[in-house]
Amino acid sequence: MRRGVLIGAVGGVVVAVLVWGEAEHWWASRAVLGQARSGVPESEVLVVLGFANRSADRANALNRWRVRAALRSVDDEVSDSRMVFSGTTRPGGSVSEAELMARYAIRERGMSSARIQLEDRSRTTWENIQYSIPFMEDAASIKIVSNPLHALRGRLYLRRQRPDLACRVRRGCDYRFGEKSWAKPFFAVYGLLDLARTRKDTRMRDG
Repeated sequence: MRRGVLIGAVGGVVVAVLVWGEAEHWWASRAVLGQARSGVPESEVLVVLGFANRSADRANALNRWRVRAALRSVDDEVSDSRMVFSGTTRPGGSVSEAELMARYAIRERGMSSARIQLEDRSRTTWENIQYSIPFMEDAASIKIVSNPLHALRGRLYLRRQRPDLACRVRRGCDYRFGEKSWAKPFFAVYGLLDLARTRKDTRMRDG
């Protein structure tokens, strides 16, 4: 009897943690967006934020997932849709995160190279946004793609750097219910800590 109660309690805690992870990612994917507009935009740019990639041969698992999230975020009704991969070459490496993600998108996911642009200078999320701004200038719709809490941090930085562009931001498809549910609580903890630092940093910059 006691063993059954214990198993039930542990199971309840696990379920609660998984649900919490899903809820945080769902919330993050919908936070800090631009003004809702009806109709199909004339053009869109998707900025894909890179993650530290030690291998010079292939994008790592997290970067590959971000590419797939970006590809499903493309609006098929938009005639001019471009994708910007953002991330520099890590110390000791020879190929940038941006280039590795682009290779994966082209060679393994069938994306046309004509629709891809690279931003290969940035070393931080702040710089991901800063150096990607020139690619966003003429786009009617902007989507920042990463795992949801990281993408939210990118949108906060864009709002800080260029509020006129932040009003064009739309939601990408980086959140899917049940996708990598086992990892979402870990990403949520890490992401929420990063968001707290981001808000503190923003207040310091404003001050």
